[in-house]
Amino acid sequence: MEDMGMGGMGHDMAGMDHSQMGGMDNSGEMMSMDGADLPDSGTSSAPMDHSSMAGMDHSRMAGMPGMQSHPASETDNPLVDMQAMSVSPKLNDPGIGLRNNGRKVLTYADLKSRFEDPDGREPGRTIELHLTGHMEKFAWSFNGIKFSDAAPVLLKYGERLRITLINDTMMTHPIHLHGMWSDLEDENGNFMVRKHTIDVPPGTKRSYRVTADALGRWAYHCHLLYHMEMGMFREVRVEE
Repeated sequence: MEDMGMGGMGHDMAGMDHSQMGGMDNSGEMMSMDGADLPDSGTSSAPMDHSSMAGMDHSRMAGMPGMQSHPASETDNPLVDMQAMSVSPKLNDPGIGLRNNGRKVLTYADLKSRFEDPDGREPGRTIELHLTGHMEKFAWSFNGIKFSDAAPVLLKYGERLRITLINDTMMTHPIHLHGMWSDLEDENGNFMVRKHTIDVPPGTKRSYRVTADALGRWAYHCHLLYHMEMGMFREVRVEE
């Protein structure tokens, strides 16, 4: 099985129903998954007690070096079935099915802007949002909160800020902010290229800069429209 881009992710999967997995043969294809470096001791297909995972305190992992923290709204949330624990931008990763196939596949790392950062200011603050969901419940959200329960994201007119997106799910989400440009950053926080929509693959953390230069109420959502309909949508409100 090819790595879906989640090889560097450790997950809290306590919300999943593992009772249906008893008949799975874990000794075959899954052993070739990236990151599944298990000892050859005959124990690879031994049944795991997944019930013990429910009581694990994953919040303590946030303080470990390289471990990703998560908002409190994701804790014990029935609409969140997993969390990314180790993330990176992966700007040069073409994605599943396109890696090592004998030809060059363009990625975000290949994009070069013909102009410098049009704003020029460093971001004054950072808003971090997690892309969350539950595959079995067809639930999609930001920070584990669906649109109908979420407060607007408030921006001050004229400010320059950074938005950081962390994908806790197993799907790529193209995220679109209406009314304003999204200026993608590289791994070091430098301006790369101006875009309308930012693709966020599984297990990645990508940042971009926004200048809040358009007063009013704006849509902010996943461009997989059924994800938007199921809750991965926020109102962004730019006010003076």
